Amino acid sequence: MQFGSVRGARKVFLAKERGGGATEDLVALDDASFDFEAGEFVSLLGPSGCGKTTLLRMVAGLTPSSGGSITINGKDVDGPYGDYGFVFQAPSLMPWRTVLQNVLFPMDVLKRNDSAALQRARELLALVGLSDFAASRPHQLSGGMQQRVALCRALIHAPKLLLMDEPFGALDELTRLEMNDLLLKIRKETRASVLFVTHSISEAVYLADKVLVFSRRPARVVEQLSVSLGYPRSQAVRFTPEFTQAERRVSEALGILAPTAGAGVH
Repeated sequence: MQFGSVRGARKVFLAKERGGGATEDLVALDDASFDFEAGEFVSLLGPSGCGKTTLLRMVAGLTPSSGGSITINGKDVDGPYGDYGFVFQAPSLMPWRTVLQNVLFPMDVLKRNDSAALQRARELLALVGLSDFAASRPHQLSGGMQQRVALCRALIHAPKLLLMDEPFGALDELTRLEMNDLLLKIRKETRASVLFVTHSISEAVYLADKVLVFSRRPARVVEQLSVSLGYPRSQAVRFTPEFTQAERRVSEALGILAPTAGAGVH
């Protein structure tokens, strides 16, 4: 069932808004279009600075569009709305709050910080293996643990849409792989739709049902590639011919490799 639709999305940053002595308008997105289904995991992949983060912010209603339309769960996005969670590359936890208090912060904002919210927060911390750190402060946690807290915070209000802007890019490779598996587990538990920005071809393929490949700025979707790898997925799938072929097809779409016949993505 279709959950989200982006049609002809366009974003222009006017010179007067850009500052820094800019004299020309900047077209960040131009005619970007795609759909995604309820519960679908979609990876957004493309050159650095091509507009993927801008698009994510437009889907969230945080950045106004300059044209086109964005519809989420049957409603046009014309400003910020409550039914999404956003996970950024930096955890951005509040240092004066405990882990549990950080997770509960959105419920404070929504004025729903009650016993049910507390139970939900503890369940999420248990899900990500941080029950023993509920009373800890962010500075007492590793980078990977902090990002787990940020993920719990984004999920505390049970959103139907999870927006993730290269959340694991600053982590070491081992922690990143662990977070990939954790995210797949959380996605199965919550059944949320996920839009996930990454610069890693391997990560995009491993996580997604569908990979959207963006052009250089001004960005548009140049390829939509369905990943046919089954679930549940484990790290062992990375060493299969199907996974290798899937990575190759994405690499071809990005222009890194010359086109050839393949499997795993279609």
